[in-house]
Amino acid sequence: MKAWPWAISALLLLIPSLAAATTAMEQQARAFLLREAAGLGDHIEVTMQSPSAPLPPCDDATPFLPGHQRPLLGPVTVGVRCDGQVRYLQARVSARGRYWVAADSLEAGTLLEKDDLRVREGDLSALPRRAVTRLDELVGKELTRPLNAGTVLQDSVLRVRPLVRRRQPVKVEAIGTGFRIERAAHALEDGALGERIRVRLPDRKVLTVVVSGPNRTRVTF
Repeated sequence: MKAWPWAISALLLLIPSLAAATTAMEQQARAFLLREAAGLGDHIEVTMQSPSAPLPPCDDATPFLPGHQRPLLGPVTVGVRCDGQVRYLQARVSARGRYWVAADSLEAGTLLEKDDLRVREGDLSALPRRAVTRLDELVGKELTRPLNAGTVLQDSVLRVRPLVRRRQPVKVEAIGTGFRIERAAHALEDGALGERIRVRLPDRKVLTVVVSGPNRTRVTF
């Protein structure tokens, strides 16, 4: 029974060192996330969640991002490698900056111009996950569905304007070793530059080709 006071005293002495180790590891993880999130907005904030259990001391902690966590906004998990072990910490990354919304109601098929958009400023981590915040990634894109005024632009409703339209006649350039031929066909779907689409030849055969220009496609054998 007399050992209990000594054990309690040892534990009390250990708690500050564990707390200091936890704080140091959190600071390293926070600094890492700040570097990774640089450029996402005008002002970046990283809030670390306290781990459920104290972390062991570590002189050479190496933070990393497990999996594919992009964009790096909102709740994130950061891993920390130390002495052959991996610890995981939870954090929240927020960024204030500019983003774009539809200025008015826009129809599907609209080719976006700057006048179709209005700039807003706020917490970018509160936006939809696939929001597009750069103007140069919006102007010139075509809407795939109608949008109400004030709607945040997301990449799921944007596409490059097709160079080939469904049901329209196209040229198919077939290239292989020692030959190059060109045939007429009809597109079975829309396609932008570099996209793969299906076309139907006069003999009803269906080919998968790559859009190479206005009403032109290419296939390599």
